Amino acid sequence: MKDLAMLVGAVAHDLKVVTLWESLREHFREHGIVIDFALFSTYERQVESLVRGHIDVAWDSAISHVRVKRQTEGRSRSLAMREIDRDFHSKLLVRRDAAVGALSDLEGKVLAVGSADSAHARILPLHFLRQAGVAVDRIQLMPFEVDLGKHGDTATSEVQALAALHEGKAQAAAVGDAVWLAEQASGRIDLRRVDVLWTTPAYDFAMFDALPALPEAKAEAFQRALLSMTWKNPKHRRIFELMGHRQWVAGRDDRYGALDAATAATAALAAAS
Repeated sequence: MKDLAMLVGAVAHDLKVVTLWESLREHFREHGIVIDFALFSTYERQVESLVRGHIDVAWDSAISHVRVKRQTEGRSRSLAMREIDRDFHSKLLVRRDAAVGALSDLEGKVLAVGSADSAHARILPLHFLRQAGVAVDRIQLMPFEVDLGKHGDTATSEVQALAALHEGKAQAAAVGDAVWLAEQASGRIDLRRVDVLWTTPAYDFAMFDALPALPEAKAEAFQRALLSMTWKNPKHRRIFELMGHRQWVAGRDDRYGALDAATAATAALAAAS
């Protein structure tokens, strides 16, 4: 048991994170793995702790995953992810009265976006717009800088962007799939006034990351314990419900290229200014 002890990092973006990890500790213990968890206030501090070897595994945002890959020269281990974090998208929503029928029509309009470190509500939507030939510098951005360091996990900035859209302060808004579906289901999106202008290309989201130095036995045991969870098991289902998904799947690294390119371009612009 001692040989399979691991310290896992997670960002405390919600009070339910403690409940979640206490439940996961019990699950891992049943699989012969002694898990303890360290909670961080920001992903930046969590990445630093992982790279320095202070924690064994980190539950990373997409941006954090890209940064860990860079800082380990691509050698970090991608252990597992939620099925909903595969093939994620962002939505560009527009008011029906805004006369926006094509992406190019966004030029000269106000686009409400999430926080500066939100891949799904700001970084990637703007990146994909540039790739589509839109002059993003001609769009008036209305940013909502909320919960910086949480990388958009709290969804607060997206909800505020949607409010600006509904109130007519912005003609368009960028949100991720999760918020779009949740706000639709709750009835907080007025589909008589709002249309989906565009769905971005797919990309992948969060990941359990580890350094290449993590022993193979620990990596395999961690993956096996997660992938063994099933929705049909009531104990497992409680954990799935806390995390908003139904299945764990193996990690993959081939869907982060757009985010890597977008963050590299942002860093280059910041260095040049």
